[in-house]
Amino acid sequence: MLNTPSRLAQRLPAIAMLAAVMAISGCQKETEPTTPNQPTDTQRLDTETTDNQANTTSVDTNVDANADAPTDMQVNDAPITILALGDSLTEGLGVDKNDNYPAQLEDRLQAMGYKNTEVINSGLSGETSTGLVNRLDWVLQTKPDVTILTIGANDAIRGIDVATIEANIRTAVKRLQDNGSVVILGGMSIYDNLGDDYVAAFSDIYPRVAKDMSVPLIPFFLEGVGGEAELNQADAIHPTKEGYTIIVNDNILPILEPTLQEVTAAETSQADTTKNTPNETT
Repeated sequence: MLNTPSRLAQRLPAIAMLAAVMAISGCQKETEPTTPNQPTDTQRLDTETTDNQANTTSVDTNVDANADAPTDMQVNDAPITILALGDSLTEGLGVDKNDNYPAQLEDRLQAMGYKNTEVINSGLSGETSTGLVNRLDWVLQTKPDVTILTIGANDAIRGIDVATIEANIRTAVKRLQDNGSVVILGGMSIYDNLGDDYVAAFSDIYPRVAKDMSVPLIPFFLEGVGGEAELNQADAIHPTKEGYTIIVNDNILPILEPTLQEVTAAETSQADTTKNTPNETT
């Protein structure tokens, strides 16, 4: 015998509850479907906040990095060629090829941030001012931006007339300038055994030429080294490695660095002008 009414009566409370739930659900606003991986508004807000924080951190890091970077590092990217032109004092007679002043100068400049700087050693033992003038065509093929010219000591040892020495130095400076090189002149002095008049006249060549031809002057190339036994080789003429270090740091760099800043600034300005000049069209 079937007890259908009895079973129905037992199920009525459950059916009534299910109907109530369905009614309540039908009164609520239908939720828009979302596609897989689509972020909700809350997730978007969190993501944007995180991105903004990351960008702010990135900007702050860049600003701090630029603030800490030396100014020189920002303007010394251009390639610079420096020609070390002279006699055995430039060549580095008696010292290792890495210990002469051109080699030490290149290392020092690169450590200072002039990463693309090359110093070409064009020193020649026994060179006189006349011999140097005769090989200018050859050395000018290096197209130097700056030339450090140190010549005349061998002329003085030979007692060559001071007027001849000065004329040759002026010729060398002008030729270098005409070919676009900024010249730094290294002043020289000699021992008194050649006579007071000759010694004075010889020493006066360098400041006079520097003034007349508007070139920076290293007053005495061997300042702090010449006459110091511990800084010179056995001949008492040519510096040791340590002597050349003093020459680079104390005598050359104080004159060279301002010149390099002017050269790099001029090259940067010229590059910007060229970049901003519109090309002619036909």
